[in-house]
Amino acid sequence: MYKITDIAALEALYGQAGAPSLRKVADRLTPLYRKWIMASKLCVLSTVGAEGTDASPRGDDGPVVTELDEFTLAMPDWRGNNRLDSLRNIVTDGRVSLMFVVPGSNNVVRVNGTAFLTDDADLRARFEKKGRQPATVIVIQIAEVYTQCARALMRAGTWAGVDESTGLPTVGEILAEMTSGEEGGAPYDAAWGARAKDTMW
Repeated sequence: MYKITDIAALEALYGQAGAPSLRKVADRLTPLYRKWIMASKLCVLSTVGAEGTDASPRGDDGPVVTELDEFTLAMPDWRGNNRLDSLRNIVTDGRVSLMFVVPGSNNVVRVNGTAFLTDDADLRARFEKKGRQPATVIVIQIAEVYTQCARALMRAGTWAGVDESTGLPTVGEILAEMTSGEEGGAPYDAAWGARAKDTMW
């Protein structure tokens, strides 16, 4: 089986990335990205370390992360199985990606950046629930925020019969925000359904 090992050969199979997919990237929480992420109760945290990679679902009964400032998110590490795979990776490497989902929306918002762990008493106390606090808090320093293509969730029919997405910003609105209105907006959103249908597989 042929193994692709050259970036140029890979790119030749796909062509160039569409301009909107590059222009929607932010280096901080913009107002609309903030609104989207704060609506998410579930994300997947991906890490990398000496032992390999790890992806871990993280969920809460409210926003899965808290904003410390426009460049920084905090995620409590609530009790799990104590394997600590993600946490070990963060201690040894620090590179992270988070994929935020909201029931009913086929869009996913990704945050790429670096993270560290803290057992700071004041920060842990901010997340106290029913007299319990997380053992540690993951502090995420944002490098990139952007929306993922919706096709994967559309193909899977992920949210059939479930919708908690009312009022979320659309990709067109986010793109318009990131380009000062030069791209995106209502025309982008209106054309998306047909475009996705034509390019689904």
